[in-house]
Amino acid sequence: MEIIRFAELKPRPWHTGGVTRALASFPDAAGPGTPQDGGWDWHISIAEVAKAGPYPSFPGMERVLTVVGGELLLLTVDGAEHPLEKYRPFRFAGDADSAGALPTGDIRELNVLTRTGAYKGYTSIIELSKKRAHPVFAGQLGILLQGQATVSAGGGAGAGNGGGDTDAGGGEPLGRYDAVVGSGTGTPEILGRGFLAVVSIDPVAD
Repeated sequence: MEIIRFAELKPRPWHTGGVTRALASFPDAAGPGTPQDGGWDWHISIAEVAKAGPYPSFPGMERVLTVVGGELLLLTVDGAEHPLEKYRPFRFAGDADSAGALPTGDIRELNVLTRTGAYKGYTSIIELSKKRAHPVFAGQLGILLQGQATVSAGGGAGAGNGGGDTDAGGGEPLGRYDAVVGSGTGTPEILGRGFLAVVSIDPVAD
């Protein structure tokens, strides 16, 4: 079972005056966190947006943007304004003329980029439960956005990632923005209270 610890990711400067941290990408040709299209077919990151301004262009890519910290991003895409509230994913073309304004202050955003014609990215926001575990399947990434949660290998086996304390149920504790990599064998299951972003990267059929 693989857990990506957000606190261990290297921050890199972001065009909005903040920083970005790459959670995962494929292929990872340019190195994690590179704020340009490094030749990957998909890329998942969390960025801090500290000032208004234009967004970079990603030709040949499709983008799903979700505000996960702060309250509101006023996103302009090809001249049309879109008020993006927290936990409401928004899809748009990576090469669109886009810019963001911050009417309520700084935000954090979850960015999912996929190469058009090769992959399709989806972001869903799930409210967690302490009674029913939420599975993270192969091709998915589960990111804890808010609250307290633990993750265990499928079937309640409680296998961790090799470090850290576990709770009475044998789960591995998750911190804010920690990501669980999905698997088809020993599918990770997340229990807790709060909100989880589930990012799915689906290959596009020929």
